[in-house]
Amino acid sequence: MGDLVKVGMADLNCTHSPGVLTTLGLGSCVGICLYDTMSKISGMAHIMLPSSNQIKNNSNLAKFADTGIVKLLEDMLAMGAKRNRIVSKIAGGAQMFNFNDASDIMRIGARNVVATKEILSSLNIPILAEDTGGNYGRTIELYSETGMLLIKTIGYGTKQI
Repeated sequence: MGDLVKVGMADLNCTHSPGVLTTLGLGSCVGICLYDTMSKISGMAHIMLPSSNQIKNNSNLAKFADTGIVKLLEDMLAMGAKRNRIVSKIAGGAQMFNFNDASDIMRIGARNVVATKEILSSLNIPILAEDTGGNYGRTIELYSETGMLLIKTIGYGTKQI
């Protein structure tokens, strides 16, 4: 196994094979994993919010789905990835708390997933697999050698997508 490359909250990172990208504690946040199927260059973003347009202090590109995915893609291309070979897997977007009046603002997990899918679609990046929704947190590990995404949960076991 390669080096473990940590991705924090509102953060993103890339690695060459055989590196492993990991992020902890995805609740309503979404982990977006991009993978070049030939060069095996991999990237992961841990986004917190769907759009940078509604926030005044939006200098951290990795915090938002719209800017984070674009920045991640740019970083991977700079490392030698080819755009037409990049595929994605996503995880997270849980509804961590139950609200009696689940107003749209509280449904941040679902909104993060929708925004992520819209942006990936607009960039013509196919989503090969996803593990989203639910009401539990996830820790994910992306293995750049194979593109396998390992998802660990508390109480819901571990799975590979």
